[in-house]
Amino acid sequence: QVQLVESGGGLVQAGASLRLSCVVSGRTFSNYHMGWFRQTPGKEREFVAAISADGGNTRYADSVKGRFTISRDNDKNTVYLQMDSLKPEATAVYSCGMARQFLHVTNWRGLGIDYWGKGTLVTVSS
Repeated sequence: QVQLVESGGGLVQAGASLRLSCVVSGRTFSNYHMGWFRQTPGKEREFVAAISADGGNTRYADSVKGRFTISRDNDKNTVYLQMDSLKPEATAVYSCGMARQFLHVTNWRGLGIDYWGKGTLVTVSS
């Protein structure tokens, strides 16, 4: 059984930092590309960041470039999202997804992702 469990969300003020984690079990983590996506009520899910299976390739949405950093630890089966200089518009539920094809973790809606976590809520107050 595949499980992706996110943690690290919370309520912070604008300008603060948070680090999200996503722990994967049930599959060989190092075989999968990983992505972070977010969604707010009434809006579609959107791409935030992605990292290749070996960690050598990363992608970011323009809205987070320079402020968010994705990383992974294949020994710990964990992918991270370091979020700095948070803005109120970053408020959303953040979910991680995993896929065997990099395209599936880098397209805007996460189409083709094999497995999803349930998400962790990030709230940024102004």
